[in-house]
Amino acid sequence: MASSEPGPVETSKPEQEAKSPSVECSPKKGLTTLSTSTSSYEPLETHDPTLNRLAVTMFQKVHEYLQAELTSSESEYQLLEQMNKATAAKYSDLTQVAANVGKGIMELNAKFKSLEVYLEQIDQIEDNISKLEHAAYKLDAYTVRLENKFKALTAEKR
Repeated sequence: MASSEPGPVETSKPEQEAKSPSVECSPKKGLTTLSTSTSSYEPLETHDPTLNRLAVTMFQKVHEYLQAELTSSESEYQLLEQMNKATAAKYSDLTQVAANVGKGIMELNAKFKSLEVYLEQIDQIEDNISKLEHAAYKLDAYTVRLENKFKALTAEKR
């Protein structure tokens, strides 16, 4: 049967095994291999077109999945970068606020030092007023007792 279609070239079995190491280690051919995995690929056998189509579809889906994973990871890293930049800007603002507060505290301490003499004088005046108030209460109590004695003496004479 001579046909115009090219077909597999038939060679003797030892030549096939010598040319293709995968045939030597083929689980389908019954030879032993080091690997326990099996493959549906055999170099000189015809393949199922449905299986080929499904394999291509599987590889496309895996490619799409991996591409989506990488894209999502990249977008997460971009989000983290934006968050880090915003945080750095916020800390920069807070540093400036803290520096301004520190300057304000220094100014207030200087003003307090300049007013400290006057504050001590106010404290002394407050102590003197307290003593004067205490003396006024004693004087008031003494006048009340004198008034009561005077009333008692005037009541006896009548």
